[in-house]
Amino acid sequence: MTPPDLDLTTPKPGHHPLRDRALALDRRLFEAAADRHWPGADSVLPRLGRGARHGALWFAAAAALSASRTPRARRAAARGLASMGLAALTVSTVGKRSVRRSRPLLAAVPSARWLRRQPVTTSFPSGHAASAAAFATGVALESPAWGAAVAPVAASVALSRVYTGDHFPSDVLAGAAWGAGAAFAVRGLVPTRGQVVPPPRPRAEVPALLRGEGLVLVANTASGTADRARALREALPDAEVVECAPGDVSAGLEEAAGRARVLGVCGGDGTVNTAARIALRAGLPLAVLPGGTLNHFAYDLGVEDVRDLARALRQGDAVRVDVGRYSCGGRQGVFLNTCSVGVYPELVRERERWAHRVGGWPAGVLAALRVLRTGRHPLEAEFQGRTRPLWLLFAGNGTYHRMGLASGRRRDLADGQLDVRVVHGGRRPAARLLAAALAGPLTRSPAHAAVQVGRLRLDHVAPGTLLAYDGEVTEVEGRVTLEKLPEALTVYRPIAGY
Repeated sequence: MTPPDLDLTTPKPGHHPLRDRALALDRRLFEAAADRHWPGADSVLPRLGRGARHGALWFAAAAALSASRTPRARRAAARGLASMGLAALTVSTVGKRSVRRSRPLLAAVPSARWLRRQPVTTSFPSGHAASAAAFATGVALESPAWGAAVAPVAASVALSRVYTGDHFPSDVLAGAAWGAGAAFAVRGLVPTRGQVVPPPRPRAEVPALLRGEGLVLVANTASGTADRARALREALPDAEVVECAPGDVSAGLEEAAGRARVLGVCGGDGTVNTAARIALRAGLPLAVLPGGTLNHFAYDLGVEDVRDLARALRQGDAVRVDVGRYSCGGRQGVFLNTCSVGVYPELVRERERWAHRVGGWPAGVLAALRVLRTGRHPLEAEFQGRTRPLWLLFAGNGTYHRMGLASGRRRDLADGQLDVRVVHGGRRPAARLLAAALAGPLTRSPAHAAVQVGRLRLDHVAPGTLLAYDGEVTEVEGRVTLEKLPEALTVYRPIAGY
């Protein structure tokens, strides 16, 4: 049953004294705001209110955050939008129907502040304030620094609703509390990165480099690492930074390993893979600074920028992590993230053909379309004692915690497990790959399966089969073995406050 309209704009003497006093105070505050003139507010605040209509201002703010290209900012933008969406949905469906409060009378408000289009919904709570608080709180929960930058804008939007005469102060306060609650509700469903505490691991004994002394970091210039290298020199002035072209990175790392106490690398996952192989052979701890298009290993370590790495180096914080290894015909290689055979290696090779023309992400989409549209046959290989047609076999170095086949986040880089996902052969590879991507991580079906093992072997692999590892591609045939090297690599990682 729909509740009757309630006129809560004026107090009701003799009825609910506490409520009457609160409403009287609310009205006095509204009138005080109407009488107050702030320089420039008449032009700025109404525009902010209009800009925030339907969340347009917050979508623009999220786009600006995402343009910074830092993973923390992108996560903050996504969390802010999710929080705003929940707040807007619940305010419109629950909040405004719970108390049907009339809008304030505009007689006390100067006409210059009036909005050209007056709202027609009920007044309590303020939807604008709820969305603003939800977005700002969501951003702050993921990134306090970005939250501090967004907060003044959100507060101004909330203030504008009283200043233009659209809401009473209590409407705005209730809306702001509602929005903040929505942000915390989203965090309860999807924890922030800071909430996910890595499992306790024996910390590795490594030198603490207060000014970077003994660190030799090789930066791959193809990854656009100039700004990061400059920032590292400022944070750790005694560190040595060597910039190398792509073809010289391996030689540069070999040379650096001969004189370093700590081997550092700045680049994408392929460059980091090369550095890990050399650090393993030299027995050196590794310091990783993300600098490529994909930086899965660094991000799963908790190193997202120079500040994270510098803090770990200064405090001497490091852990031992697992390394994956593939073997085939006397050849061996290591992988820190993933290793796969089937359509994915072909997609990687196709993506590399187009990346320099159209960019990384468009090249990935184009490569996927081209690979899935071709009339190819699945890979034939013996897996777990049976010869099976396979569209894809994916092995992750550690368990990926995310629904689906695509790479998620690893919470434990030393769990001793290969996270194996298999898509069986069939007539429609696209449909099977999509079904596997939407399925849970440890499920089985006629189309796909997911298991966790410490070692696996593929036999009778056809000559010329492609194997991808950390974004690199090689050819394999015959028997291919994938296994774990438990806690083989020592890596700097910020522990406190991670």
